[in-house]
Amino acid sequence: MSDSPIAIPKGSRVLVTGANGFIASHICKQLLENGYNVRGTVRNASRSAWLVPYFNTRYGADSISLVEVSDMAADGAFDDAVQGCAAVIHTATPVMQSSDPNVAIPSVIKGTVNALQAASKEPTVKRVVLTSSSTAAASPQPNKIFHINPSVWNEDAVKAAWAPPPYEGVQRTADVYSASKTQGEQAAWDFMKKEKPGFVLNCVLPNMNIGEILSIEHQGYPSTMAWVKALWGGFSGEGEEGMKAMPPQYYINVDDNATVHVAALIFEDVKDERLFTFASPYSWNDLLAIFRRLYPGKKFIDDIEGLGEDKSIVADERAEYLLKRLKGSGWTSLEESVRSLTDKLAAET
Repeated sequence: MSDSPIAIPKGSRVLVTGANGFIASHICKQLLENGYNVRGTVRNASRSAWLVPYFNTRYGADSISLVEVSDMAADGAFDDAVQGCAAVIHTATPVMQSSDPNVAIPSVIKGTVNALQAASKEPTVKRVVLTSSSTAAASPQPNKIFHINPSVWNEDAVKAAWAPPPYEGVQRTADVYSASKTQGEQAAWDFMKKEKPGFVLNCVLPNMNIGEILSIEHQGYPSTMAWVKALWGGFSGEGEEGMKAMPPQYYINVDDNATVHVAALIFEDVKDERLFTFASPYSWNDLLAIFRRLYPGKKFIDDIEGLGEDKSIVADERAEYLLKRLKGSGWTSLEESVRSLTDKLAAET
């Protein structure tokens, strides 16, 4: 990093939206570890207040502050929060909360555009990074060889999401989420083309995040880590059969993903890029094999038949290069990524 021209000087304040989320909390951590200050937006300041002592005791007083933004789709939602910030990482998004495209998709698009509009009105902002999704490029397609690169968009999910009702079912919810990320990111690039603001935009497209939960006490088992916990328990709880049906895809260690976000924010030569944080393909059976190897005394469910495998060919080299450039090493292994959770789960049983 010392040999790389830096667009955002150390000590600058960076706005992170949805700071209490699984990915966003790790982005906050990586920003602080790399010498930046953080202002985080959260939907409920009281419920997310734990973030302040958690980070300030580790990185110094006033390392992080919080601003409540209860509705990211409200006009001017981020206008106050962005004031005095040098950069923005927009991570906030509803994750599979609705199967109605008329509810989920406009909210994501408006929240994304709000973040960009706020940044464009604040002259101190020089960089914006958008947390997009692997599903903005393509949904998992087991046993099919296809390419994922910066020119690819998930138009199939958009078509499926906007199909006529009924708006129900696991697959419809997944398609609506994928379409929200596709159309949200497309709206960001359209904004840049039309408005030509005075900042650089980069987008990070992560696949399934696995890794340390910073505070199970306050975050529970957020986002995709709920899937790992469900597998540990044999998919025996209410609603966990839907998780079992998730197809094989790529994983990414959540801290690696956060590091690429920071690299996309601060390195001068990273401009107008779509960065794919995909480490390697995995399936539930790969995780079960790790469980059995690490915890031979515990009984797990048998391998799941007919899963197939993710054979997509992903242009992830640029993201891994940036990870190595900032962190000094490449993708974290699947076993290391999952162990921070499973060691805790094993200690409870």
